[in-house]
Amino acid sequence: MCESESVLPVSQPDMTLSDQELFGDDHPHDHCGVFGVWAPGEDVSRLTYFSLYALQHRGQQSAGIATSNGKQILVYKDQGLVSQVFSEQSLQGLRGHIALGHVRYATTGADVWRNAQPTLGPTPMGTLALAHNGNLTNTVELRELAVEIADDGEDFERGASTDTSLVTALLGMADRIPGPTPFIASPSVTPSETDGDEVAPASSVTDDLEPAPLVGAALKVLPRIKGAFSLVFMDENTLYAARDPHGYRPLVLGRLASGWVVASETAALDIVGGTFVREVEPGEMIRIDESGLHSARFAPARPKGCLFEYVYVARPDTVISGRRIHNVRVKVGKILAEESPADADLVIPVPESGIPGAIGFAAASGIPFGNGLVKNSYVGRTFIQPTQSLRNMGIRLKLNPLRDVIEGRRLVVVDDSIVRGNTQRQLVRMLREAGAAQVHVRISSPPLEWPCFYGLDFATRAQLIAPGLSVDEIRRSIGADSLGYISLGGLIRATHVPKEKLCRACFDGEYPIPVPHGAAVEMGLHAEEAPAACAGHGDAEFDRDEDEA
Repeated sequence: MCESESVLPVSQPDMTLSDQELFGDDHPHDHCGVFGVWAPGEDVSRLTYFSLYALQHRGQQSAGIATSNGKQILVYKDQGLVSQVFSEQSLQGLRGHIALGHVRYATTGADVWRNAQPTLGPTPMGTLALAHNGNLTNTVELRELAVEIADDGEDFERGASTDTSLVTALLGMADRIPGPTPFIASPSVTPSETDGDEVAPASSVTDDLEPAPLVGAALKVLPRIKGAFSLVFMDENTLYAARDPHGYRPLVLGRLASGWVVASETAALDIVGGTFVREVEPGEMIRIDESGLHSARFAPARPKGCLFEYVYVARPDTVISGRRIHNVRVKVGKILAEESPADADLVIPVPESGIPGAIGFAAASGIPFGNGLVKNSYVGRTFIQPTQSLRNMGIRLKLNPLRDVIEGRRLVVVDDSIVRGNTQRQLVRMLREAGAAQVHVRISSPPLEWPCFYGLDFATRAQLIAPGLSVDEIRRSIGADSLGYISLGGLIRATHVPKEKLCRACFDGEYPIPVPHGAAVEMGLHAEEAPAACAGHGDAEFDRDEDEA
């Protein structure tokens, strides 16, 4: 049984300004953050609440928590930041030993309350709650399957319009899907024993799975899903987590004294005192209940982790592929200084994401590091009303120069990326007005030439500044004295992850999973146009040194 989602007031569509509308924020934003906890005796709603704080950077449009006491699933969700959605009273009403949470930034489906997560759905055995981070590429096929097996007039998506609601519905109707599971279980097969495009049998079991209500449903549905997904879901007694075979979006497993946690980033484990155990493997489904932790494989692992997580999306204190993001970004700055040196007096970052790269650039170049920009931490879409006067303020509402620091100085300004060029154009102008003698812009990522379709909010190709323009033409567009990007090879080298195990589509146009035709047209991708690698980006020569920041 579950309490109706109508326990919450339905919010109106967000009428506040987006970052792009407000101050030309060119940063791609992640789709969502997910969290799950199984911990009898703990205040699981409060643990989830704290963890969503740690994941707030991954989604700012809505937040939600679902809990189960073994008999009933309760959901509380609304539009807004975590601090705005939840109160002491609402948390006290969410009791149980299992919980999952979600923060949303919409890339598919409207930014309305109905599309907030976790989603709820019925199953033959009870109720399902689910949270999702990512974008699916075969939504049309999945919806056709759902329509085929749904009862006449059944609103299987419960009025929502996201791929998350569709997955929730399919898991609840899995017993109606005709035919056998897509793969035959073979416990002896592991990912390392498969190569090429050979498909390993689903549910190649790494731990003996006892029957559980949603195991069979998941092993029928998950192999049918294509695209990027990190899922955390639960029934009344069991917590589940699954990651797509490419591992586009991060998902980690942690241990509590009295249970287990799963989350998008290790920072969410840290805030609740969890100990990092490992990443959930691509193509793996885990289950946690009173009998412990169990693992099954529903597809072979073909890792293609998102390279942009290292550039901007992930928090600097999180760990991906065994490397702390802060240390990777510092190393990126060192490589950037080697590849694109500058004759300058001071290195300053664009806060906050540019700080590690600027530290590395300063260390490698010998140019002093300084803070030349102050960020207004309270500026965000939730706090700003859509007035033209605020629009006219542009980036000055978000950043303010320290004139005493930069006046008369030749500056190296380190930022994480250039998407449309709006932010950098305004920034360079503002620094010159504050007295900077020269402004040399250095970027901790290669030119962004292709949109993302795997869970990042990205501009279309026509909106990107890099396609069709040389680096010098972009430099003139933003008004800088010089402009330098890190090479793709340099960025990859800093991660210590082999090139073939990273999704680099936004940089080189190589999409591991084909983008649906309709979405490709909207993104500005044309079938007749062969994706070309960014000029000057050679393959990485991977060092395995252990030099950290």
